[in-house]
Amino acid sequence: MSTDELIELRKKIHRNPELSGEEFQTQALVMEALESMDHDELKKVGKTGVLASFKSQNSGKSVLIRGDMDALPIQEINEFDYRSTKKRVAHKCGHDGHTAILVALANLLSEKRMEKTDVHLVFQPAEEVGEGAAGVLEDPAFDIEPDFVYALHNIPGYPLNQVIVKERAFTPAARSMVIALKGKTSHAAEPENGINPGAPTADIIKALLDIATPDITAEDFFLVTTIFVELGERAYGTSAGEAEMGFTFRSWSNKVMKLQSQKATELVMQICDHYGIQCDISWTQEFFSNQNDPSAVVFIRQAACELKYDIHEKKEPFKWGEDFGLFTKKFRGAMFGLGAGENTPALHNPDYDFPDSLIDSGSKMFYHIIHQIDQQ
Repeated sequence: MSTDELIELRKKIHRNPELSGEEFQTQALVMEALESMDHDELKKVGKTGVLASFKSQNSGKSVLIRGDMDALPIQEINEFDYRSTKKRVAHKCGHDGHTAILVALANLLSEKRMEKTDVHLVFQPAEEVGEGAAGVLEDPAFDIEPDFVYALHNIPGYPLNQVIVKERAFTPAARSMVIALKGKTSHAAEPENGINPGAPTADIIKALLDIATPDITAEDFFLVTTIFVELGERAYGTSAGEAEMGFTFRSWSNKVMKLQSQKATELVMQICDHYGIQCDISWTQEFFSNQNDPSAVVFIRQAACELKYDIHEKKEPFKWGEDFGLFTKKFRGAMFGLGAGENTPALHNPDYDFPDSLIDSGSKMFYHIIHQIDQQ
């Protein structure tokens, strides 16, 4: 595929965005683009994902490259001709561009295979909700054991094509806790005849915020963010009987996340027992910490040097969750950032758009990383 065709594919995906788990049209576009290429295997994986394999001349090692495909529930405000055609659905994280990067990489691999390294490309759905990686890895169609796994994310605010690297934690473990309290309504003049969740709600918010360690330089960094609180109704003659609240937790370490999640659960249950109120706890939007193996990061640096891209050694991890953490939990690998321009709108903003020039630089970075591994 030519550069113009790759850009047109990216814009077509942008024009027709699909939310997590609904990427059927995107899947079809990817399959159509890859079918004309010289691959060894092409199949659907994780319901709406795609797995494409390119075997080497003398198979010995294998590398997996992951790109994400899903859009966000955000209304686009851009006015260009390829703007989203769907209300409150748009590619505001650049997954349309990440998909195009992997198609471009497939094009490079179909033209020139590695000598002794098989390459597998995973077009992963449902990254934004933290469900896509598990869906791929648990699918019987995913029958590979790669030696290395890699992914990238475009990063606005950094110079175009700058390669952002960091060993160990690159993105945090993140998960959201939803707490539902069920008490008993009563007349507002007789709250003693009911069980009002107001006091336990206040105590829970304080207790959870108190266990936070918000210092990003601390090894036990643990951020607690209050997301929403819903308590009772606007019925001024009624003492509330139900409440629901949500919190998001973030930590550099999967271990710290597990320990602090257990502590948070115990605190909530203790408070509810004290007030004699029923409590139901559920979890959602779970992401594992993306742990970059130092041996995998070496190849990222080497590739960037080969391509003469500027390298930025990041001191602290990014604070957003990333579903690729499940891949690096299971396999040795790393994620890196690719600068999307210092004046580019931030990710998840309604005016963000993926810079098309990154299709070329992103695919070349992956190809050179694989080549470095192949030469070992």
